[in-house]
Amino acid sequence: MLDWLLPAGAGIGAGVLGTLLALRSRPTAPTPAEDRAEKDADAERRAPSDRIFVRLVRALPYGVIVLDAASRITFANPAAGTIFAFDDERAKGKHAIQALQNVELERRIAEALHGEGSVTTVMLAGTRGQRAYRVAVYPLAQAPGEESALLLVDDQTDLVSLDRARKEFLSSVSHELRTPLASIKLMLETVLGSPDEEAGDLFLPQALAQVDRLADLVQQLLEQARTESGQLRLELREVDLEAVARPIVASFEPVAANKGVELDLHVLRPVVVEADPARISQVFVNLIDNALRHTPEGGRVKISIDAQGAEAQVSVRDTGEGIRYRDLPHIFERFYVVDRSRTRETGGAGLGLAIVKGIVDAHGGSIAAESMLGRGATFTVRLPIMRVRMGSTES
Repeated sequence: MLDWLLPAGAGIGAGVLGTLLALRSRPTAPTPAEDRAEKDADAERRAPSDRIFVRLVRALPYGVIVLDAASRITFANPAAGTIFAFDDERAKGKHAIQALQNVELERRIAEALHGEGSVTTVMLAGTRGQRAYRVAVYPLAQAPGEESALLLVDDQTDLVSLDRARKEFLSSVSHELRTPLASIKLMLETVLGSPDEEAGDLFLPQALAQVDRLADLVQQLLEQARTESGQLRLELREVDLEAVARPIVASFEPVAANKGVELDLHVLRPVVVEADPARISQVFVNLIDNALRHTPEGGRVKISIDAQGAEAQVSVRDTGEGIRYRDLPHIFERFYVVDRSRTRETGGAGLGLAIVKGIVDAHGGSIAAESMLGRGATFTVRLPIMRVRMGSTES
């Protein structure tokens, strides 16, 4: 982000800023023949540019600190004061270790004062929590005995988070793809290596199921990519939420019956919203599927549709194992799985809820989750209402 400010090879440093500092500090080297009037006139010409330079540096969103040969601060802009939690005016004259309170930076400043520049990343705690800063420290050319150092600080927290998310995404994708592929390969090798036809009857349907799982995972990845890139296309029309929900609930009834789970749909007030019916169907499918996968035999999953003020409200409540408090803030993140030891058992890849959130957000709505460990979970979706039909029914 600061590369344009630094000379080549300085990392995030300050080429333009360093040049400006050099120009600002470069002596005019008046000859002995120059008289006092010329010196005064030259000083008057330079004064406005000096003031502009100082205002420019003080307005930079990056921390800028200049230190003398004794590692004492001679200049600091407000951004540096915010980062290191000191008053930029009162910091003048303080030693680096006193103002910055960072041994690593003190060492690098000492190295810069001996002519060796460097770039490092440090973690600093502030009012916004722990944040990552990239710091460039390099020497400013001065006369012998007048060495000084320039320290530039750039907030890299968002970039560090993005890089971490990228690595986690690649790791999760490779894991999720590798698992079904390994199963398919093993099953097909078993069939090919066995003269017994029963091996094919046993393993080929299982391999086909793994292929279906793989295709579903790829589709979910595509959906998630579209959502995060803002390319999720919506074909908006009038959608009756009950008309969308009933056939979906009916399609899950055999699964619920096989698990011994009661599955109910309650429509308190029929609601029509302006939405993409295919995407809203996906919301119902993912939420119901998630609830059934985490509800044991004898449990219950209840889907409710209602109108609350200017919003349609859809809730899916289950009596499953619930979600730990520490997991609740993360359950809508992609690939986040509350209990990875049960992933193979439940079949979840950690994308369903992230996709739901993306769809709901694209419709201008919101989704929230409430849960207590051991007492089930409730997912509530709110969408802007197009209109509320008169009357009230419950089924």
